[in-house]
This record gives sequence, C-alpha cells and structure tokens, in this order.
Amino acid sequence: MFVAMNRFKVFAAEAEAFETVWRERDRHLGEVPGFVAFHLLKGAADGDTVLYASHTIWRSREDFEAWTRSEAFRAAHRNAGQNKPMYAGHPQFEGFEAVLEEKAGREAA
Repeated sequence: MFVAMNRFKVFAAEAEAFETVWRERDRHLGEVPGFVAFHLLKGAADGDTVLYASHTIWRSREDFEAWTRSEAFRAAHRNAGQNKPMYAGHPQFEGFEAVLEEKAGREAA
C-alpha cells in the first residue's frame, strides 16, 4: 500500500471556499487502476491559516506514479492554479509506503 498526501495551509477566510472546490472537483480517481480511497482532512487552525491534507491510498507506489503520468491526473489538476490565492505557500507532498497495517478484528500484518 502507498499513501500520497499533499498538505495545504489555507487562509482561514478561504477555508470554506477551499472545501467547496474539493467537494465539486472532478478528481477522476475512480477510473484509475490501483486507486483505493481518497480523503480530504481538515486540521487545526493556526492564526490566519487552516491546515488541510489530501490523502489518497493506492495499491502500490507504481500505481500512484502511473496515475501522475495519466490523462486522468492532468484532467484532475487542469484548473488547480486558479486557487493559488487561497494558499499560504505551496502544497507540500509526502509519500509513504506501508510497513505495518492493522484492521479492526485482525492482527497487525
């Protein structure tokens, strides 16, 4: 399993608009091989910004990397630059490969 995250610091005054953009955005993920799940996470407010993270789960790093080279990726990010005034800085990417997984009712694997 591979988890891809982008962290965003969003101006607090733009938080609702930021969430609306993500709610209404066509992410094109459902059609991509290896895609498992997507979450948009809202963290704590810190003065005039709010921390968010987009979080996708993939079967493998290779599936994620294939998506980043796909037409679905280009379509999902086509208008991303229009939202720059919402951000306090650039999004920060973080990628993680699972080394331990535990699910309800099961031992860690």
